[in-house]
Amino acid sequence: MEVWLAEKELKKRHIFPYKWRQLQNNNFDRKTNFVYNTLFFDDLLSIVKDLFIDDPNYDLYFDYCLNRWYNFWSAKAVEKIFCSHRIVQPAKNKKDRYVDFYINDTPFDLKMTVFPKAYEHYLMNVKADPLPLIKWLYENQSQQGRKHLSNRLFLVLHNQSGEHWKLKAEINWLSNIIQNYVDNYQKDALHKLILIQNNITLSDLILAQKV
Repeated sequence: MEVWLAEKELKKRHIFPYKWRQLQNNNFDRKTNFVYNTLFFDDLLSIVKDLFIDDPNYDLYFDYCLNRWYNFWSAKAVEKIFCSHRIVQPAKNKKDRYVDFYINDTPFDLKMTVFPKAYEHYLMNVKADPLPLIKWLYENQSQQGRKHLSNRLFLVLHNQSGEHWKLKAEINWLSNIIQNYVDNYQKDALHKLILIQNNITLSDLILAQKV
């Protein structure tokens, strides 16, 4: 999906509330994997209706599909923005769950996330020192198939309105933030964490804030 098209399609998702009424699990994942091959939002709505309209859990599947689709295609668009930069190279193995791309020679898994409600510190604390939130994200997010302690680059979204999730569709706005980060990228400025004994994990946090 082209970046400009991604923004147009993703924003169509905003007419429905964003809520998870069903925890992620393998059964729901298997039944909704078609989101990875469905580019257009109207097509998504049609497929969901055709597959689940007679299911007693229709509302659960509806939210589940819309959220998985939205998060997947937003992440793909953001990853494409990173990989458009001259010092970023995409991972050769598209199925590598530890690496999305390399910045120069350093591998990163990209994790785009909204500012977590459960995080006990304020936004101003993150601006002053992002390391505590980085550690918190490693400890508390991606507890299933994507959980790992390798290098991660966190793109954290914060909207003053409280609707952080809508920023995942602001692809052009995110593009400027990402380009600025990569233009000024310095490996020596990365945060170094010891998450596994005798192993250094490199990480950083890009705060995308909209007021």
